[in-house]
Amino acid sequence: MTQKNETPLLILTLLLTFGILAGGLWFLKKQFFSNSTSPNSTQSPTAPLFSTSLGLSQGETLLFTNDINPQKMAGIQAFSQNNYEPAIAYFQESLKFQKNDPETLIYLNNAQAEFHNPLKIAVVVPIGKNENIAKEILRGVAQTQNNINKNSGINGRYLQVTIANDNNDPQLASQVAQKLVQDSTILAVIGHNSSDATLGASPIYQQGGLVMISPTSNANKIASQGNYIFRTIPSVRFEANALSNYTINQVKKTKVGICFDSQAQYSVAFKEDFTTAIFTDGGQIIEVNCDLSSPNFNALNIINQAKKEGADSLLLIPSVDRLSVATRVAQGNQQELFLLGSSALYTIETLQQGKQFVEGMVIPVAWYPTAFTESSFSQDAIKLWGGNVNWRSALAYDAAQTLMTALPKNPTRQGIQKTLSNPDFRTEGATGTIRFLPSGDRNSKPLFVTIKAQAQSTSNTGFDFVLLK
Repeated sequence: MTQKNETPLLILTLLLTFGILAGGLWFLKKQFFSNSTSPNSTQSPTAPLFSTSLGLSQGETLLFTNDINPQKMAGIQAFSQNNYEPAIAYFQESLKFQKNDPETLIYLNNAQAEFHNPLKIAVVVPIGKNENIAKEILRGVAQTQNNINKNSGINGRYLQVTIANDNNDPQLASQVAQKLVQDSTILAVIGHNSSDATLGASPIYQQGGLVMISPTSNANKIASQGNYIFRTIPSVRFEANALSNYTINQVKKTKVGICFDSQAQYSVAFKEDFTTAIFTDGGQIIEVNCDLSSPNFNALNIINQAKKEGADSLLLIPSVDRLSVATRVAQGNQQELFLLGSSALYTIETLQQGKQFVEGMVIPVAWYPTAFTESSFSQDAIKLWGGNVNWRSALAYDAAQTLMTALPKNPTRQGIQKTLSNPDFRTEGATGTIRFLPSGDRNSKPLFVTIKAQAQSTSNTGFDFVLLK
């Protein structure tokens, strides 16, 4: 056949292919994106299969709209109609296609828990604001839930997890907290992610007598929110003090400029604590007027000002929403000033965006994969998800492990609070021994990592975080 005759046939084949794809998408939309349910449904026929602005779900609603496949949606449809056995089968099939999807694994375990008098907790994550961070936290919780349920639960009762979205927004976080407090079956909450969201929700949990354990919020003000508020990440004060000591005594830098986010409690607290610590340790802070939230922010001007004022180093303290602004500062720095960073920068986005410009940066962190050899968390996570996880997953795992230790003793809201507040309480997690100060703060010290170029980087960026001894 000549090339001229092949061309119409090729075009016809392409049109047929697009037609089939369009028909498949139309079918999925008709089957799963509508609000209708089957005639035999025991639930309201208007129950949505997709999240509303105040997204809460145990398996009846899709929260991560980028993670859609027919098996997952069929599982959600079945779960929403209380048909748990087919939901289990559908979720299991979905995980064969998307092994690293924590939402599906949680929904699978929740469906299985329906047959085993479940104990219920909730986890609040910023799905609408940062899906990657939300999934990182959920993987830690899902790993604990999966372990517990595979081993016959807690005294025969399986763990069930409600997922909620707060977008890292304090106002929405307080609304979610109110919902969770009102649901008397929820025994404890893991979350929230950002310090601002946690501070917005904490008074609701405290007043409602519902334990909240944050894996990632480390602003100092959280410690004063009440005796129902805990966290598995150390306070920012521990981080700032340790970084100051390392800067003065190990890196030998004494004149530090600071870039921070004036709109984030965590960032403001870190700046204040680091400033106090640097002066105590014999260094000084160089004023550079670097606010990462400023609408007129100019990274190059900041670097020029810092050098003009005699700075020998620069500390970047971005909020999770302004990581890209911090990496712009690093790019403008061109490796001239020594870079320090807060734990918010301990994420793959820093490596992807910063590349060679963040090489050598020193960051205090709560977890590193090879730092806690007595824990099987990292190896188990790789088997479960098919790849490495990060510090948010580890600290969320610790939060869930903490609750799993407290629940058998007294599975009530008040009982959990009493157990965690006991000075003798301790349990083992991904980051070693977990115990709390009277304030509810984690009693532990940070580690330090630096960024190095690697010929075969595990992050696939050419750079990796490397543990400093």
